[in-house]
Amino acid sequence: MSYTKPPTDQLKKKLSSQQWHVTQENGTERAFTGEYWNNHEPGIYVDVVSGEPLFSSTDKFDSGTGWPSFVKPLEKERVVEKRDSSYGMERVEVRSKDGNSHLGHLFDDGPRDRGGMRYCINSASLRFIPVSKLEAEGYGQYLKLFKTEAAKVNTSQTINVEVAVLAGGCFWGMEDILRKIPGVIDTEAGYTGGHLENPKYDDTHDSKSGHAESVRVRFDPSKLRYEDLLEKWFFRMHDPTTLNRQGNDTGTQYRSAIFYTNEEQKKVAEAVKARVEKSGLWKKPIVTEITAASKWWPAEDYHQDYLVKNPGGYTCHYMR
Repeated sequence: MSYTKPPTDQLKKKLSSQQWHVTQENGTERAFTGEYWNNHEPGIYVDVVSGEPLFSSTDKFDSGTGWPSFVKPLEKERVVEKRDSSYGMERVEVRSKDGNSHLGHLFDDGPRDRGGMRYCINSASLRFIPVSKLEAEGYGQYLKLFKTEAAKVNTSQTINVEVAVLAGGCFWGMEDILRKIPGVIDTEAGYTGGHLENPKYDDTHDSKSGHAESVRVRFDPSKLRYEDLLEKWFFRMHDPTTLNRQGNDTGTQYRSAIFYTNEEQKKVAEAVKARVEKSGLWKKPIVTEITAASKWWPAEDYHQDYLVKNPGGYTCHYMR
């Protein structure tokens, strides 16, 4: 594959403002705010600008700094080191070879048993490609790095994954509970159920966009049934009897909703809702809407795993 930097006009359309600031203006994202600092999924990280392969999850470690950290590049020649004397400091900047993107900096405080180096990288300069998509996206040569995962891909023994899309007030508190449930693979905060294309957080205020603050949950149905996800968790982590409200948060963006992805999920959701209503757990009628899932829009990076990045931050969610 060839890796080239797109023309400026195309690049401005392709990148978010944060990605542009980091890669083109040598910016630095705030610690614990990037998309990948806490990502533990196996796969590789490529330049968000050019697509050239840069780092592997096999070389990633938790440095405690709040930025993705790697002990070495995936291919040494694709990460260029440059002297950086900005801000009155002497540092080593690292950039991508073909994309010439600013990635981050290189330090010598990494794990001693793995070479002692730490490539401190901005999430905004990267795009993550999970093992399951390496072949399809043209990076199949790197499957050999992931012995167990590669075997699953090559023999089609992939894990069965189901997706649930749930809304029940501020997605910070919802996601914090959902991501800890046994059987959940990963979660993502976002917007859905509205009419506005590519909505941002401010667009949801005062119910302007029609979208609900939601969480998309990927889970292993062999370990967690959709029925149990709804009955044992969803209907207990928020108050499903308050219309367009959760705690002090009001507006349709805070409505209670189950966005089903297929007819079987619809049947299960309706049955669970009826059963919970009869159980007496809630004294008032349940107003949770059950509607077909529409286009999903991921929320801004700082909303993802918000309570992990901000312990003690605002939430009105707890298990009843």
